[in-house]
Amino acid sequence: MLDYKLLEALVVVIDQGGFERGARHLGLTQSAVSQRIKLLEARLGQPVLVRSPRLAPTPLGRRLLNHAQQVRLLERDLLGEVPALGGGEQRLRLAINADSLATWWPEAIGRFCEEHSVLFDLVVEDQEVALKRMRDGDVAGCICDSPTPVQGARSHALGSMRYRALASPAFVARHFAEGVTSEALRRAPAIVFGPDDRLQHRYLAMHGVEPPFPHHLCPSSEGFVGLALAGLGYGMVPERQAERELSEGRLQEIDAGPHLAEGRLVDLSPGQVIDVPLYWHHWRQGGKVLDALTDHLLRLGDAWLTPLSTA
Repeated sequence: MLDYKLLEALVVVIDQGGFERGARHLGLTQSAVSQRIKLLEARLGQPVLVRSPRLAPTPLGRRLLNHAQQVRLLERDLLGEVPALGGGEQRLRLAINADSLATWWPEAIGRFCEEHSVLFDLVVEDQEVALKRMRDGDVAGCICDSPTPVQGARSHALGSMRYRALASPAFVARHFAEGVTSEALRRAPAIVFGPDDRLQHRYLAMHGVEPPFPHHLCPSSEGFVGLALAGLGYGMVPERQAERELSEGRLQEIDAGPHLAEGRLVDLSPGQVIDVPLYWHHWRQGGKVLDALTDHLLRLGDAWLTPLSTA
């Protein structure tokens, strides 16, 4: 049988990103936590952590983290049914892409949190890499662009996030006075969310442009739009985010046609959009709260996202 005190040390060290912070979280000394990890490795006969160049679980460590994540969730179900065992807060650790967090997620999830008294630990990852967090056993669920679940998990289609290439009118006047041509796109600075963000590459490929290309890196959804508004570059902005800004009066509203009407941002390629599919992944043996969250997201997906193409 596993010694769950030793397993807890592994979980906390990974969750907190290091031995020192893990020790503070557990109320132990760093040496005591290190000894627990060493004892766990001695009993299993294999290492569970890689300590350099950066702290990370080994393949065995990932399997243990997966197990611990699911045990946590199932224990919460048991605590709800057997009050004598004690209570505890309901926490779900999830990986979610920044654009979802900046647009539809808070509104879609608000009522669920109230009804189930759930607290979230949200890990922000690009939709293309969030599934790695599931594979590493770091999270109980994630939103990503892959329909294929990891072993022991399920996936469900939620819908698509629609993106438009937007820039300020002043930026367009400086860089696209002769129109949005391939040559102009090769010279104009773009805004890219991060090294895993491929949306800009997809947009440029639609115009026959291959990397490299000049770009700013900005790993913040709100900052991304801020850079575009300030005229520093053009970028792929979620349509829903643009609409939300419109409702707050910061931009003009969208016409019935494909253009963003006269305002602080304009559409570089009216009618040309990129749809990114989003899938919800969760552990099969994740307990009642995770099942309830899945049902909630599937019921509300159409209200917040563009339906997935059936083509």
